[in-house]
Amino acid sequence: MALVSIVDRDCTWFLAVHGLQSARHGAAAEELAAGLDAAGHAVLVEDALTDPRTAHNAFVRDHQIRFYARAPITTADNYRLGAVAVLDTQSHTATQEQLGILGDLADLVMDQLESRLSSLDNLRFARRQRDAAEFARDDARLDRDTAEIARDDARLDRDDAIRHRDIAEHTRDVAEHERDLITEYATVLQRTLLPPSLPEIDGLALAAHYHPASPRQVGGDFYDVFALGHSRWAFFIGDVEGHGAEAAVATSLIRYTLRAAALHFADPTEVLAELNAALLRELDPRRFCTVLFGNLEPASGGHGFEVTIATGGHPPALLLDPCSGSASQVRSADGMLVGMTSNATFDSCRVRLSPGEILLFYTDGIVESRRATPPFDEHSLADFAVEHAGLGAAGLIDRFATLVPKLNPDDDVAVLAIGAR
Repeated sequence: MALVSIVDRDCTWFLAVHGLQSARHGAAAEELAAGLDAAGHAVLVEDALTDPRTAHNAFVRDHQIRFYARAPITTADNYRLGAVAVLDTQSHTATQEQLGILGDLADLVMDQLESRLSSLDNLRFARRQRDAAEFARDDARLDRDTAEIARDDARLDRDDAIRHRDIAEHTRDVAEHERDLITEYATVLQRTLLPPSLPEIDGLALAAHYHPASPRQVGGDFYDVFALGHSRWAFFIGDVEGHGAEAAVATSLIRYTLRAAALHFADPTEVLAELNAALLRELDPRRFCTVLFGNLEPASGGHGFEVTIATGGHPPALLLDPCSGSASQVRSADGMLVGMTSNATFDSCRVRLSPGEILLFYTDGIVESRRATPPFDEHSLADFAVEHAGLGAAGLIDRFATLVPKLNPDDDVAVLAIGAR
């Protein structure tokens, strides 16, 4: 049996229930958890019929509950909203890894709740834009009526001129305020779609840079690096079709799906297949993306890292060797766009990242700028990366952060560097 519960002020809501009837057993099931909520972390009861914390509970006695484990659903400021719980009529034990997985599931529930809140914020933002447009139309209509009155009235005096000046200043102030408000909302929303910082990994140097095409529009580029456990790490970089609120919704779904799938599938191509199914199932209208998804772990012998990269229609990575001054493309032979068709196929390749070398990942906005003089293409990117690879991952990304605004790109740009120390 399993349940996902949210505790309100006066009652308990069940977002998901398996193996029991929520209407009949919900109150008793939550009463079972009342004495365990203070822990603030995953709690295990191997035999609820004998454990003094739970043996008195009517739900336990009526249903002969033996095994009981729960993990709290907790906000970022440690406010517990509810829990994810599993139960059985047979006594079991559970490893710390299994309790950790239960905690991960509770974190995923929290992520989905936050994603829902973000979607509601997007809706409110869109409504504000609509109201602003209606206000602007009304102002324009007022200006037109005022101008007609001025043409008809030959005796327009100084007060009328002052009034027109005030109207114009008010319109300009409103437009500036709306523009600043749109920029602020876009910046905040964009920040939620990117990792606040990259993790510290022994033996690796990580650095990234993101440049939006417009400060007043949410972009569709994304990247992330996160732990899988047992000295294994996952990373991805990609680009969603289009911009704006709908692209932000797709980006949020992609990030959470990739993070969740990476915990269940060891093969990166299966992770992309899971993302492909999720995009086709969840997004309406349909929206596709390009992705490079990979795993890395220390190489045998302790020198460098073994990297596996699956391709979903994304530009290749560059393997930079400062010693030889070389830049070689890294990408599997196949790999279709993600979210375009249900029978999409994906492929992967492996590469060894030796000490001193850097893997550079990027989105196509940096090599498709039509306004750069001279044009900046794949060859320009490789030459620039090799020239500055000796600075290490952080120094290389700093150079890109200086270069990208000068290119004046038409699209968003994201670059991610992973270097072996």
